Amino acid sequence: MSGGSLQRVLKLREVLALSFGAMIGWSWVALTGTWISQAGALGAATAFLIGGVAVVLIGLTYAELAAAMPRVGGEHVYSYRAMGAVASFVCTWGILMGYVAVVAFEAVALPTVLIGLAPGLNAGYLWTIAGWDVYASWVAIGVAGAALVTWVNVRGVRTAASMQLMVVIGLLVAGFMVLLGGIAQGSVENFMQGPPMSVASITGVMLIVPFMFVGFDVIPQAAEEIDLPSKEIGKALMLSVLVAVAWYVLIIVAVGLLLPTGRLSTSGLATADAATLGWGSEWMGKVVLAAGVAGILTSWNAFLMGAGRATYALAHCGMLPRWLGVLHPRYGTPHRAIILIGISSMFAPLFGRPMLVWVANAGGLGIVIAYAMVVASFLILRRKEPDMPRPYRVAAGNWVGWAALVMSLAIGWLYMPGSPAGLVWPYEWAIVGGWAALGVLVFGWCRWRYGSPDADRVLEGVKG
Repeated sequence: MSGGSLQRVLKLREVLALSFGAMIGWSWVALTGTWISQAGALGAATAFLIGGVAVVLIGLTYAELAAAMPRVGGEHVYSYRAMGAVASFVCTWGILMGYVAVVAFEAVALPTVLIGLAPGLNAGYLWTIAGWDVYASWVAIGVAGAALVTWVNVRGVRTAASMQLMVVIGLLVAGFMVLLGGIAQGSVENFMQGPPMSVASITGVMLIVPFMFVGFDVIPQAAEEIDLPSKEIGKALMLSVLVAVAWYVLIIVAVGLLLPTGRLSTSGLATADAATLGWGSEWMGKVVLAAGVAGILTSWNAFLMGAGRATYALAHCGMLPRWLGVLHPRYGTPHRAIILIGISSMFAPLFGRPMLVWVANAGGLGIVIAYAMVVASFLILRRKEPDMPRPYRVAAGNWVGWAALVMSLAIGWLYMPGSPAGLVWPYEWAIVGGWAALGVLVFGWCRWRYGSPDADRVLEGVKG
């Protein structure tokens, strides 16, 4: 394979920034008020703590596998070693669907948020799709954002990670200011207002919780570029998950302390309004809004990085066209895969926000399928290869694995017909079916063109 080589340049702080930034996007600004209105501040915080347990269990299986097999592609390697080529393709194709969906959605989220904050930016009406008016200025902002994030990722993993680190520091500062305002100016009376805490209200919030934590799996995708001992990769993954759980819970607590029920019900962006109240300054609310916009960029950047490496991993062993499995001779990045995904995302704003919501929801199912297959791989390899070196070994691994598998399947059920969060028929299920059909065609063509996948390219360097 021509091209350069992957470079081990990511230090602990950059790894944590990538994972945490992927999990913390715009939702902590836009949706906190919705969660509190639905279950009360205490109920919403409880829902995130319970949902966080499910994510921690799944994360533990990832942590052991990532430390044992620190190879680019993450899920691709684990599922190949446990279940073979077909299962590996299904698993990686599923996670890739989710990554591509998020990258496309962020190309829509950025102009939506910016124009929502400054409506005067809307200019040049183009057309209406599913009730959403598409404007030329709106499309231009999305395309420009996609071009910037793609360029940063092509320039090198260190460039992308450095940008991520700077933005995440800004996010942390803004969140810390919200928390300080809640402690200084909030009241328990505000916190205890709202709907009474109940199983139904907590469950309602829990439906969204697992999807707020999607992104920790970016660490395994870039494992071959992480300059840490294998055991530390697993620790870094778990630390990022725990910090994300704490982040969401503390933001909910701070907003609940600051906003009375009357103000909460009329607030479009509760976290920003809470910051304004906590500090008595409109300027602080604008800082939080800016941090929320920056959160879009951290999520966008991390998922494009993950998507590029998942695509490269499949192409590198002949499960996707091999021209996508080439590294840039100077920057050492899977530039062709990154550019392909980046250019594809530039078309997303043309279709309006409603269609992209369908894509994002459908992509979530792909991520859950991948999670379940990774957990299954964890259990299979525990039995199949008990002596495989595991630098980060999960205590009570079988119990953790089975619990994580049950949690993964339970999350998957949420997408099914009859569930309150089920995918919309026919639109979202058509997207799932179309992605699956494309996978079958591409995998079949690659089998015909290249023969069986090259196991050495998948497992080189990870055999115990």
